[in-house]
Amino acid sequence: MKKKVEHDASTLSDEFDIFLTDIENLMKEAADLTGEEFSEAKAKINDKIATTRESVASMSNSIGRKARKTVAKANREIHDEPWKAIGGAAAVGLLLGLLVSRRD
Repeated sequence: MKKKVEHDASTLSDEFDIFLTDIENLMKEAADLTGEEFSEAKAKINDKIATTRESVASMSNSIGRKARKTVAKANREIHDEPWKAIGGAAAVGLLLGLLVSRRD
């Protein structure tokens, strides 16, 4: 599950980089345009923005759903076997305590 979320985040980052590159290229092209050509370039920019916005929203929803599923699963496991969670927390606390005490 974690790998899939990392993949989605990486894909989102890649999409955003592509978006920025496309916008930069369109802005460079638009600098020399006038009239109808400028309107077409502006429409391309708006289309790219809309497409990227939809893609980001879709991936964001997907990542949110996966995070909620993971939290729900962890919650169920803790309720099903609370002593494992207590033991794990105690072990982490003990290790942190040992690390802190060694620093002094």
